Amino acid sequence: MKDNIESTDSCPCCSGKTYGECCQPILEGRAKAPTAEALMRARYSAYATCHVAFLRDSAVKAVQEDFDEEMSENWSRGATWHRLDIISTEKGSENDTEGTVEFRAEYTAGGRFCNHHERSRFVKEPDGWKFLDGEMVGEKPVVREEPKVGRNDPCPCGSGKKYKKCCGKGV
Repeated sequence: MKDNIESTDSCPCCSGKTYGECCQPILEGRAKAPTAEALMRARYSAYATCHVAFLRDSAVKAVQEDFDEEMSENWSRGATWHRLDIISTEKGSENDTEGTVEFRAEYTAGGRFCNHHERSRFVKEPDGWKFLDGEMVGEKPVVREEPKVGRNDPCPCGSGKKYKKCCGKGV
């Protein structure tokens, strides 16, 4: 999805609303994001529709100073944006001054599927919500319910054989 999206198309942020009802007014400066989550959705849609200036302008001053517009535009245009899932929000309502949004953004870039999982922090400044920073969220390790069975341990099936000669054969 790129900058030729129509107002009546589904919003890239996967809100279930049309682009014209959801992120378009925010990206075009006709409306302010009322919540941190709304700004997060608009920022995702900005990547999907190549509204790179919005990405810069919707961040705090320190982020704006380090923002590489050309690199961001190349990345935005070079990726295929699939979906945004909001996992959780903490604060960030219309009455708050700070908020956190945990999300997953799925896209394909350079022929590789990417699942970007992040917790982003937002602050409410006099002119509206701004992106402050983000932290990648690592995947939780797999936790076994049963203890790991070694190749030379007795087979848990109760056969009396070693695991490698019984249920672990070929593993």
